[in-house]
Amino acid sequence: MTTSAASRIADAALLDLARTLDAADPLRAHLDAFSEAPGVAAYLDGNSLGRPLRDIPERLAAFAREDWGTRLIRSWDEQWMALPMELGDRIGRIALGAAPGQTVVADSTSVLIYKLMRAALDRPGSGRTEGRTELVIETRNFPTDRFLAEGVAAETGATIRWLEPDPVLGVQVADVAAVVSDRTALVSLSHVDYRSGALADMPAITAAVHDAGALMMWDLCHSAGVVPMQLDDWGVDLAVGCTYKYLNGGPGSPAFAYLRREHQGVLRQPIQGWWSAADIFAMGPAYEPAGDIRQLLSGTPPITSMLAMQGMLDLIEQATIDGVREKSLSLTDLAVRAVDEVLAPLGVRLLSPRDASIRGGHVTIGHPEFREVTKALWAGGIIPDFRFPDGIRLGLSPLSTSHVETITGVLAVRDALESRAG
Repeated sequence: MTTSAASRIADAALLDLARTLDAADPLRAHLDAFSEAPGVAAYLDGNSLGRPLRDIPERLAAFAREDWGTRLIRSWDEQWMALPMELGDRIGRIALGAAPGQTVVADSTSVLIYKLMRAALDRPGSGRTEGRTELVIETRNFPTDRFLAEGVAAETGATIRWLEPDPVLGVQVADVAAVVSDRTALVSLSHVDYRSGALADMPAITAAVHDAGALMMWDLCHSAGVVPMQLDDWGVDLAVGCTYKYLNGGPGSPAFAYLRREHQGVLRQPIQGWWSAADIFAMGPAYEPAGDIRQLLSGTPPITSMLAMQGMLDLIEQATIDGVREKSLSLTDLAVRAVDEVLAPLGVRLLSPRDASIRGGHVTIGHPEFREVTKALWAGGIIPDFRFPDGIRLGLSPLSTSHVETITGVLAVRDALESRAG
């Protein structure tokens, strides 16, 4: 049997397995809720920008035609004033394990991380003025998180303690326990590593941080909407997440922030805009912050940008976050199997945890040729993303990605590599 014949048989077996898994997928009907992209055979970047739902054009048109076009400024009183908190409550209930009144949609991820970092370092009674001057963060965290930590430290005189996690397995409880102390004000980590997809042990790490008397903040950008969590039950103090990945809010859709109820009215965020004032329309001479979750707002909320994610929240609620996670595990397990069978022989490395229980919603693979391979894949309608220095992320958004699409993408990576080898 020739190598090409053997390869064709292996390809057919993987595709047959993918079709079987798709046929048994209880969430398969949701695939039809998303728009088709002409010329795209496999979209494997839903962990970076989620696909739009089919009804988004009409949803946006109805908003322009009715809520804005007909009701005009009256829509603020009728619905928009409360939308940041109402939408935050929905995200909290459906995806975060958070009771009402603790999550709000506002600003960008960067702005919200800044607000919460500053508030945590200035915590009354146990912040930096009382000797807790250290901010703990990992060297492999997303650039925004690291850059903001450096900026906040420069503003406040705080010291950064850098964690050096395993590049595949991510931050472990022991890593955190080894550096926190009575000098620690805040620990800021990502729930899912944006490179490797490693899933951190949120409850155990949060408990270790609390044992040291510090606050715990989680970046949920790569886990919200794909990994179940229980922020309330696990004692999380603060969290921030974006809405344009697994929540499919569209490019630049606003982020959300979680602030545990016991910290509301205690922590004070630094961007004191009129929307966070206790009486928003008093227009008084002095600033007095709201005592509830609205205290995290600053300026006028981006109402138009909050529209697209609402349909996706409907879908997640129907599927349940546990159902989404089961589909995610099935997709990533299949991707890892395909990588082992068709890519490992070509020197491709698995850069994500092999254990599905500690893996988020994407699988990362590495090869020196992947920068150029990614360009070829995009040109051929296969859309993963590249991460420096030599990684391709296979982002498998469960409600919009099929098993066949996953295998199609992996086989395309193989073909692109082989074509470069001549």
